Amino acid sequence: MKVVFLSIIGYSYHNERNGGFNMTVKIGEKAPDFKLPANNGEMVSLSDFKGKNIVLYFYPKDMTPGCTTEACDFRDHNEQFEELNAVILGISPDPAARHEKFIEKHGLPFLLLADENHEAAKIFDVWQLKKNFGKEYMGIERSTFLIDKAGNVVKEWRKVKVKGHVEEALETLRELEK
Repeated sequence: MKVVFLSIIGYSYHNERNGGFNMTVKIGEKAPDFKLPANNGEMVSLSDFKGKNIVLYFYPKDMTPGCTTEACDFRDHNEQFEELNAVILGISPDPAARHEKFIEKHGLPFLLLADENHEAAKIFDVWQLKKNFGKEYMGIERSTFLIDKAGNVVKEWRKVKVKGHVEEALETLRELEK
């Protein structure tokens, strides 16, 4: 039996292969903090953005059609998010170097974090068993979390459909800021 322990700044994740549990976030509770490498070469954690709202979105893979559409939608609304004192952070299992190419190709104005070992994905319970064309595999379940200025999770969207999602997240943030 393989046992993995992972400390995520004040939280613990424990998973036993073929059993065990995943820690998951809860609405109204503090978002678990973590440190991941970003495309800019720095290690980034949620606590770096204390006092700001955070739109944390998990996506499967750079340079794929759905993920590109979602990233470009966030890009196109970035100024509106900034006006609401929000920072956008994208996370996928891709390495930081691939993120940098993705950012350059599409002019993305926000950081992308590399979760190559799925640490944050497991903490946020978005590393899930997926099925496609009869095959089963582990992958990112497209999800977004809205974290308020105090660091609390105030909204989550799981199994996100890209069309209209960014607008919905922006509207939720507007309501939060009223």
